[in-house]
Amino acid sequence: MADSSQYKMLIGGQLVGASEQFDVVNPATEQVIASVPDASQADLDAAIAAARAAFPAWSAKTMDERRAVLNAMSDVILANIDELKRLLTSEQGKPHHEAEGEVIGAGYWLKGAASLDLPRDVVEDSEERRVETRRVPLGVVGAIAPWNFPLILAMFKIGPGLLAGNTMVLKPSPFTPLSTLRVAELIKDVVPAGVLNVITGSDRLGPWLTAHQGIDKISFTGSTATGKRVMESASAGLKRITLELGGNDPAIVMPDVDVAEIAPKLFWAAFNNNGQICIATKRMYIHKDVYEPLRDAIVEYAKTVKVGDGSEQGTQIGPINNRPQYERVKALIADSKEQGHNILLGGDAIEGPGYFIPVTIIDNPPETSRIVQEEQFGPVLPLLKFDDVEDAIARANASEYGLGGSVWGADTDRALSIAERVASGTVWVNETQYLSPVAAFGGRRQSGIGVEGGREGLMEYTAAQTISVKKG
Repeated sequence: MADSSQYKMLIGGQLVGASEQFDVVNPATEQVIASVPDASQADLDAAIAAARAAFPAWSAKTMDERRAVLNAMSDVILANIDELKRLLTSEQGKPHHEAEGEVIGAGYWLKGAASLDLPRDVVEDSEERRVETRRVPLGVVGAIAPWNFPLILAMFKIGPGLLAGNTMVLKPSPFTPLSTLRVAELIKDVVPAGVLNVITGSDRLGPWLTAHQGIDKISFTGSTATGKRVMESASAGLKRITLELGGNDPAIVMPDVDVAEIAPKLFWAAFNNNGQICIATKRMYIHKDVYEPLRDAIVEYAKTVKVGDGSEQGTQIGPINNRPQYERVKALIADSKEQGHNILLGGDAIEGPGYFIPVTIIDNPPETSRIVQEEQFGPVLPLLKFDDVEDAIARANASEYGLGGSVWGADTDRALSIAERVASGTVWVNETQYLSPVAAFGGRRQSGIGVEGGREGLMEYTAAQTISVKKG
């Protein structure tokens, strides 16, 4: 086990410990790899006080001055890719090549966010008065990042939150705090003291943060169930909120696709990061004319994919990140078995240490089944047959979620016309999971409130202020 003194929180520009610690487990081995600070209420108070003290000077800086800090943070991250990717794999489970992609993405996301600007609109300039609406920062942001992409999803919040002039207290998931704490240590001398504070804690810390009177906005990424609790907690103080929550993303595959060419793309649309992506394909609707050949091609491709410890060379899919999620995915598979669904591949947990579940593909289960209606967030995919595109669109939209979706077809214009009718915040045509720091990303219905990315996402960290000047 790593020395607990190795990992410190960042509060007010200083690296500090806590009176209590909690353990972090490698999901591939189930071994404790580190102990990290379990923040107390006093630690949280100190972090929020540091952020509040830093706010006047930080918010008074120009956008260009704040941009320079974000770019410097990015440069530090990109200078430490190898160390961070190995640390990320050890706590999250994803293969090294995916971990490296996340670290690089985190660095470049900050640079992308730094390129954004806020609008300043003159809405009246008459003989009598000049009226201008500008955007001003909110104050102290409480940011809560998830365990599936702990670094890049933290940057989704840090980039626009700090650029807009806010200060921040960031809480990573207790399952994946190590890489975030290491980034905090690396950027300590790049960010002015108190502007970005990083604290770690067990399950008690999140509710303390969301209810704290010193927080002006909560930005949360995680499950819909937890998001509802965050919203309830934040409501007492009328905190502004951004919630990026779960998804049950449909893919609609048209009959004119090239089966051999598209099968690997559709596989990774569902199984990238072991399916632990809010915008992974969770339901795949395939036209009856290509259903069987495409089903068989996806299964055959899946048989070639190596599942294992992310630190081992050649691994393409790692373990489930944590035991609660591991048990939930196993329960969904068990339900499919009990319902008599045809399981084409996988279905049984892999013996031995680690939270490993094989790639599991289910053949045309009923639309009402749990594996279709619920978000699996793991390596399980139902393939579903349709013969009428109107039916496919209706089934795709018949969900309490509305985060992402995709349409696949050789006729791009036809695919686009279908995509425009998919009731999701983001819809891709002939690709999936592409996000950009300069494009808005957010969900409908129970997939969240507000957006991240783009000017719209930047504005979520601000309030409108209208200034009216009487002339003469």
